Amino acid sequence: MSRSPLIRVISAKLTAVDCHTRIPFRFGIHTLTAAPYATVTVEIESSDKRRALGAASELLVPKWFKKDPALTPQQDSQQLVDSALAAFEVAKELDFMSCFDLWRSLYQRQVASLPHESDELLVRGFGVSIVERAVIDAVCRLTNQSFHQALLSGSLDFAPGRIHPQLENWSVENNLLAQPSPTVHVRHTVGLLDVLATKDLQDSDDPDDGLPTSLEQDIKEYGFSWFKLKVAGPGPEYVQRLLDIATVVEDCDVTDARFTIDGNEQFESLTDLAKLLSEVSQHEIGARLINRLAFIEQPLSRNNTFDPMANAAMSEVNKFAPVIIDEADFGTWSFPAAINLGYQGVSVKACKGVFRALINYALCCDNEDLFQSGEDLTNLAVRGLQQDLCLMATLGIKHVERNGHHYFHGLDHLPASEVALLLEHHADLYEGSENFARLTITAGQLNIQSLNHVGFGCRLTP
Repeated sequence: MSRSPLIRVISAKLTAVDCHTRIPFRFGIHTLTAAPYATVTVEIESSDKRRALGAASELLVPKWFKKDPALTPQQDSQQLVDSALAAFEVAKELDFMSCFDLWRSLYQRQVASLPHESDELLVRGFGVSIVERAVIDAVCRLTNQSFHQALLSGSLDFAPGRIHPQLENWSVENNLLAQPSPTVHVRHTVGLLDVLATKDLQDSDDPDDGLPTSLEQDIKEYGFSWFKLKVAGPGPEYVQRLLDIATVVEDCDVTDARFTIDGNEQFESLTDLAKLLSEVSQHEIGARLINRLAFIEQPLSRNNTFDPMANAAMSEVNKFAPVIIDEADFGTWSFPAAINLGYQGVSVKACKGVFRALINYALCCDNEDLFQSGEDLTNLAVRGLQQDLCLMATLGIKHVERNGHHYFHGLDHLPASEVALLLEHHADLYEGSENFARLTITAGQLNIQSLNHVGFGCRLTP
């Protein structure tokens, strides 16, 4: 393995543009219609005086990192900006060190220093993660490697044993794929406000912009076979919602359909979740849906996730499908704590951290009952989407929730000049023209081979 370059951050900046949805996206307690899209650019210097730029992007989605009803969506998004700016200042104070140790120092200062019950953990973690991703991009460019190559060569100095001592002898060369996955299935999000059957579309529902709007249209347009179903509690309306979704999927002749359910923290206990799943399975079409259920994501509130009483019915729920954490994945301690309560999986979201996802990957490697899932935070092109997909490819994740293709109008948030470059350099991932371009989804899959290039998932120069 090559020696990791010692680097320091010498400058960092953040820019943002406003993005608006084409149709509203309701998840949990919030309906998303607009949010700023932030891009962070850093410059690093190596101990031998070489310099490189790196960048990372993220839609600053409100009501996920902190679900405080007292805050406006604008205040939520501003907290994420402030978190990134605070991480800038800490990063610029650090002396020369490896990429992994730079992340670890940032994480220790900004996240691990807080008590486990703090409601600032995910917000603080976001600032760390977006700086981390930009620095990873810069190191990859400094060493002329792709993200996957930089991991395998040791240039990123990934060492999970520095976080979990039981992983001291774990190595990337013995556990990572030789090559990242060239394709990934899209697990299409069905939001709480999404129209299911095309016949039920009202004029107010349809933006009439050339993109599919109903679930039925999405299936016919993109060929989806994987679906992520949002529910907001144990009530009869959500039983019916799941039955209605199953009906549309079967009516569209999706013979190999697979599903996941996202509880979005809306259940008070796993007993309530078990009741919902049992009621769905009592219907013939619901039973077929449950039989094709891969896992259930974050049913309990983040504050109740580690409460043994709230998890008392874990064995009952596991009869239907394993349960994973998402919003409760506060830090490096979260997944091990969840495993002890019977959870079997944890979500991968680049917004929570690349090295954190890799550490959880290492924890899964020696236990076939544990797994990671790919989940979305409405990732939009360029870097937010592509770096997340690049991470999924390196981890070998076979299907990933994607929703930006559905709730936003293609690449309209980007200038035409940038769209043209994407169509040139990432022609496998996008289609169209400078006037309108979008993700290329064929038979429910994305071709992501072009992401395996110098830099972290993006050929465009920061």
